[in-house]
This record gives sequence, structure tokens and C-alpha cells, in this order.
Amino acid sequence: MAGIYIHVPFCKTRCIYCDFYTRTSMEQKTPFVSAICKELVLRSNYIGGESVGTIYFGGGTPSQLSKADFKAIFSTIYQTYRVDDDAEITLEANPDDLNEKYLDMLRSTGFNRLSMGVQSFDDKQLQFLNRRHSAQKALDAVRMSKQAGFSNISIDLMYGLPELTLETWNKTLDTAMNLDIHHISSYHLIYEQGTKLYRLLQKGNVKSVEEELSVEMFSTLIRRLQENGFIHYEISNFGKEGYFSRHNSSYWLGTKYLGTGPSAHSYNKENRCWNISSISKYIQGIEDNDPQIEIEDLDIRTRYNDFILTGMRTMWGISKSELKSLFGEKYASYCDQNIARHLKSGDVYTDEDRYKISRQGIFVSDSIMSDLMYID
Repeated sequence: MAGIYIHVPFCKTRCIYCDFYTRTSMEQKTPFVSAICKELVLRSNYIGGESVGTIYFGGGTPSQLSKADFKAIFSTIYQTYRVDDDAEITLEANPDDLNEKYLDMLRSTGFNRLSMGVQSFDDKQLQFLNRRHSAQKALDAVRMSKQAGFSNISIDLMYGLPELTLETWNKTLDTAMNLDIHHISSYHLIYEQGTKLYRLLQKGNVKSVEEELSVEMFSTLIRRLQENGFIHYEISNFGKEGYFSRHNSSYWLGTKYLGTGPSAHSYNKENRCWNISSISKYIQGIEDNDPQIEIEDLDIRTRYNDFILTGMRTMWGISKSELKSLFGEKYASYCDQNIARHLKSGDVYTDEDRYKISRQGIFVSDSIMSDLMYID
């Protein structure tokens, strides 16, 4: 099984923390959609003829596309690839874009999963982040999505925001728990260089949250979601049984995927590649049958490091026998030697054939994975 990712770089407004490749002008939408369709055909061999089990529209704001846009892209996919009957087909959406008519269109077009960028249920925090929607609009969007027939709904939440208190964070979690949804992704705010948020930090107009409070917010998140039946299956992702994100899981489990659109990344076990981060140059390259793509062939060291970085993020961890069969005794021994102190501390444990990060180890997971990385 392989995945297809479509990067839609259009947004009405730009959030202050976003460092993804996006543009607020829709001027090039028509040639962009045509280029996506052509790229899907040009690069169809990338996943080696495997069937497609997941299709994911990310961005940007894919909910800026119309029925005609989606129909053109889906028509190309189904004509070009073998798509599984039970394929997971996800749209990232801004709550402000969702209404009854649009949701009915999404269902009729083939979407069966929604991932909403909610971030917070506190209007003050939403205004600070420059989100377009209000807390009430997010609640309305979830309600309307259910009425339209969507049962697989995920929301994104963000913690570690300036001036976000534990009390406000708990209120956001209270609201999320009352939505009766089955998946939540939650991320700590990151001050990415080049963003408006980073400039505010540099000027002293905002102050990053204290580490102790960040840890407490993350601990609260884990505890409360697990108490409400969510499984913590990846560092930033929580899902109820049967509702894990199949597409995102493919990234962590080493499944092939084709990324289309400007700045999109692809992986086929032999190389990683990424499209140029420019709508105009992306479109021109596709029109000229010369996709503007950078390629990194994966040597054994890089593949080992990827295996560690992706696998140890998840509740499944990494298989010791698979590690040895894929990379040989040298890398298996290296991992065993460097993981020993984390086993002793209890941050990592052994579950039959697998190494897994423990609940306490989640808070130092970056350090654990860094220690296991192979550096020449």
C-alpha cells in the first residue's frame, strides 16, 4: 500500500506561526490544479505500481478548492492508480470554510475523513495566531461535519502559546472532549525562523512559555486524552481504536508515498525527493515535462537514521530483528549500545522484540532518538 499527498499552497490569510510554503493569492489556482493532474501522471511510476491506500490533501488550506478542482484531481488519480476500495481520503480544512453545502460536496466527491485546524477553543488565542475562525465557528464546523455524514474527524490543537495558562488549556481540552470525535493531533508552538511569530519573539513582543509549564500542558494533554479513551499512538497524535490516521502512520512506518504540488515531499524507500517551493516554477516545470525536483538517494546510514526517527516516535517502537535484517550487525549493535542507558533509566523498555519509548521517556524523546542516530 502507498499514499498520495497533494499540497495545496493557497490560504486566505497566513497564520503567524506557519513556515509551510503557502500563498494568499488564488490567482494561479486553475493552472495549479492542471499541473497537479499532470504531475500525478508524469510521476505515477514513483510508487512502483503499488495500490493507493491513502489520499491526503494538505496545505495551505485545501478547503479553498472547489468541486470542479477536486473532481479533476480525483479523476486523474482513479484513472492512473489502483486505489483501494477502503482508501482513507482526507481533507485538511479550516473551520471557517465549512458549511452544509461544501460538506455535502466533499462527501459526494469521495472524502471520508476531515482534519480541522482548530488550534484552540479560546478566541483570544485564535486572534493572536491570526486564525480566521472563532471558537464557536469551530464547534459549528464539527457539528455540521457530523450531520453531513463524516464519522472520521480529527482536530489539531496547539499548546505552549504565549500567555496560555493551564486553566485555559484545560478548558480547551474540556471542549474537545465534549465533541465526541475520534482523533486529536496536538503540537507545541514552535518559533520557526522567517515567520511573523519569530520576529515578534526577536523584538521582545512575545515571550516563549516556560519549559516547566510546557511539560505540564503536555502531561495534562496525555492524561486527559487517555482518560477519555484516546490511544497515544505517536508523540503528537491520539486516536481511538480504529481511527488512527492511516496516511500519517504511513510516514512513520516507512510506507511509500508520492507528494505532489510545490514543496511536497516523496519517499519510495530508495530516495527522498521534494518539489520546488514556488508555484510559478512548479507549474512551468510540469508544463515542460521537466518537474523541478531535488532528489536525495538514501544510503544505509540515512535509512537507519530514518528507521530510528520514525519508528521511535510511535507506540510500536522499532523491531530489533527487523533492524538487524535491514541494516546488519553493525547498526544493530550500535543501537543496542546507545540505547542501554535509556533502558536503565526507564525511558525506553523492551516489549518482546521491540524497543519502545516509555511514558516518562516521551518527555526526552528527542534526546533518546538523537543518541541512537548513527554519525560517521
